[in-house]
Amino acid sequence: MYPLRLYVFKTIEWLLLLAVALLFVFPFLWMALTAFKTLPEVFRFPPTFLPESWQIQNFAVAWKSGPFLTYLVNSLFVALSILVLQLFTAVPAAYAFARYKFKGRNVLFGLTLIALMIPPQVIFLPIYVFMSEWNLVNTLWSLILPYGASAFGIFLLRQAFMQVPDEVIEAARLDNASEWKIMWKVMVPMAKPVLVTFGLFSFIYHWNDYFWPLIMTNNEQVRTLPIGVAMMKSSEGDTLWHVIMAGNMILVVPILIIFFFAQRHIINAFVYQSK
Repeated sequence: MYPLRLYVFKTIEWLLLLAVALLFVFPFLWMALTAFKTLPEVFRFPPTFLPESWQIQNFAVAWKSGPFLTYLVNSLFVALSILVLQLFTAVPAAYAFARYKFKGRNVLFGLTLIALMIPPQVIFLPIYVFMSEWNLVNTLWSLILPYGASAFGIFLLRQAFMQVPDEVIEAARLDNASEWKIMWKVMVPMAKPVLVTFGLFSFIYHWNDYFWPLIMTNNEQVRTLPIGVAMMKSSEGDTLWHVIMAGNMILVVPILIIFFFAQRHIINAFVYQSK
């Protein structure tokens, strides 16, 4: 009787997990299917799930609606530049917080945690003034420099570095390894799953960021993909929702591909943090 009850509980658990998964996946699936429909089919009621005829040309129309190649290159440059800067600032800071005892360490780390609670919408005005004084508004640097340091990255890497045994660091020091070499050659490889997870989160956040590029840019040559997709919405007449969904697919698909190949590292990072 007990195995049967366990089987029923497991079945119910899997059904609940499947329902939650469908709840999250359905909007993306609907967006993808809408991208292949015609405009009359988009507004049909009752709505159709699958397209009657797959309109692949919607993607070509979306791509040609603006300088999408420029948007794509800008998004890649901004997201990757921010990630590189964040790694070069977060790794030394996290190493110092995890392995050094100095006066004011807890206060500084507390300020770092407070920075996690401050949304960018609160501080955008003074930063905009700084960027304006430095003549960086409407440039890609105004999108990169304000995010050059990440409080979340410092916190995440500090927790990972604290789990490295002291014996490993002492052995490296006995081999006359410098602190810089210990940090990059010993600590960073051991925290690789956490680094990959943080890199993925950072890249996705800044790839999808809409607010900051909207505030800091007004020129198509320096705008990113989220702004380009948003500008596809017509202010007059009918909005071409099937083309907009195709544009959203262009925005989302690279992230899904990256997430698919990095999911193993994300799982390893959570396992690593739980040890």
